[in-house]
Amino acid sequence: QVQLVESGGGLVQAGGSLRLSCAASGSGFRINDMAWYRQAPGKQREYVAQITSGGNTDYADSVKGRFTISRDNAKNMVYMQMNSLKPEDTAVYYCKFGIRRYSAGNYRDYWGQGTQVTVSS
Repeated sequence: QVQLVESGGGLVQAGGSLRLSCAASGSGFRINDMAWYRQAPGKQREYVAQITSGGNTDYADSVKGRFTISRDNAKNMVYMQMNSLKPEDTAVYYCKFGIRRYSAGNYRDYWGQGTQVTVSS
């Protein structure tokens, strides 16, 4: 079965940087779009960034200019470089891949387990 495994979270001071990674394991599938979401304590999950299969990127206004999403199709991985981190970036970050299993006829969303990012003031 397809599994998404995240890494790279941690504790940093305001102004610092982190690089998140998410890899899809298994075989017998094709990945379309990749995205990152986050959920802060007491808040709803929100969209952060997306990269399409063609490499087009999109960012939430709150992270534009500070975060960069990228992908490595050969490794079935998505990355997010996070610079100039702010305390309000503190959240659990989740990767999401649109994946079509060869045994299925359509794409559906797969989610990572989440990785904690904490930014101290």
